[in-house]
Amino acid sequence: MITRGKLYVVSTPIGNLKDISLRAIETLKSVNAVICEDTRHSMGLIAHYDIHKPLISFNDLNKESRTPQLLARLNRGETLALISDAGTPGISDPGFYLVRAAVSQGIPVTPVPGASAMLSALVVSGLPTDRFLFIGFLPKRSGRRQKEIKSFKEERGTIIIYETARRLSETLIDLLTCLGPERKIVLAREMTKMFEEVTRFELGEFEDTIKGITLKGEFVVLVSGNTR
Repeated sequence: MITRGKLYVVSTPIGNLKDISLRAIETLKSVNAVICEDTRHSMGLIAHYDIHKPLISFNDLNKESRTPQLLARLNRGETLALISDAGTPGISDPGFYLVRAAVSQGIPVTPVPGASAMLSALVVSGLPTDRFLFIGFLPKRSGRRQKEIKSFKEERGTIIIYETARRLSETLIDLLTCLGPERKIVLAREMTKMFEEVTRFELGEFEDTIKGITLKGEFVVLVSGNTR
């Protein structure tokens, strides 16, 4: 009888290579292969920690065709590690697709916790941490984006959004339009990296504030909840 393998969901650094756990390194060295979004990106981490395992790409373009292949390997008894380009797999990345498929087939899935951009930003934001709502990326089009923003207008916890530098200003305008000028905003840019930057202001001040922000890299946008 063949014993099923195991899928490890391994968190990796979001910028600083030192932010990886001993368990994560041990796991990556012990599995049969490492599943990652971009093999070229992950090669730096793998090489840095002297890990010699094959890398398998798994992204939005190939996830449907690659999932059956990976499930077959897991069902044959192999152990595989799932990582993302940065942080915890499955959070706004295609890793969720594989995890869901593995769970549906009864394949054991084990987390190896570590860095997360949204949690790193939340704990330094100064906004309440006892309750929060993670949105991820908002829709690209303003109309759909405003519709989604209105859907969490009454949320009392801190709201956490991911955004690109290119769309940041447009998103802040839509947040102002839908939520009003008094909501507190925290922009966390390039967390744990050399140019880490955390900026705090109220939505009504965004036009003046945005002038002093470097619009490069990835942003975590935190919005105070409805306190009325």
